[in-house]
Amino acid sequence: ALEFLWRTGELAITARQGVRKIYDLSERVLPPEVLNARVDEDEMIDWACNGALDRLGFATAGELAAFYDLVTPAEAKTWCASQRSAGHIVDVDLICADKSLRRVFMRPEVLATSPPAAGNRLRIMSPFDPALRDRQRAERLFGFSYRIEIFVPEAKRIYGYYVFPVLEGDRLIGRIDMKADRRKGCLDVLGFWPEQGVSMTPARQDKLAREVARFTWLSGCETPALQACEATRCLSFLAP
Repeated sequence: ALEFLWRTGELAITARQGVRKIYDLSERVLPPEVLNARVDEDEMIDWACNGALDRLGFATAGELAAFYDLVTPAEAKTWCASQRSAGHIVDVDLICADKSLRRVFMRPEVLATSPPAAGNRLRIMSPFDPALRDRQRAERLFGFSYRIEIFVPEAKRIYGYYVFPVLEGDRLIGRIDMKADRRKGCLDVLGFWPEQGVSMTPARQDKLAREVARFTWLSGCETPALQACEATRCLSFLAP
């Protein structure tokens, strides 16, 4: 009910306490010029599609519609057609991870710009990172099938309760399951699963160990601790 009232503008979020949202009446949170502003439907569609394309870089009409979930795929498709006719966007064929082609839209200036090098640092990513927010898009781009399993019964989980994707450069190379044990002050590393074809070379092991150490610090723990599981052998280099 609170989510509905927030989406319809009756309530606004005035503060947060951890993951808890603090709501209040919109007129007590938003200034009058914001609260009383009105836009028509075409303006809203233009704002949503432009904002989505700016953040995604390239996208299909369906991906633009899904970004804010404010417009329908048909509305986004109509917007793309009008923007293409005006020369504001172009359609290109994107080569996906499986070498198939997918027609997407992007701005001409983005197409003409060379992206910076990704670097080769290894990073443990949040399951809610923008690169993974659209699971199907991430699978097409990276060939990485990822589903968070916190709502899956334990017996049916493939990997674990809260598994983090692992990125190296511009390639997702695996996933790692970790949990902070606040009582013991350690970060329990429950398992690591490299993607098929990924070799855990000494250099890659060292980068993963350093990233786990950084995550240990970020979680407020003192040391990482391996737990007995089928993937522990992949993490033996982290053992004391």
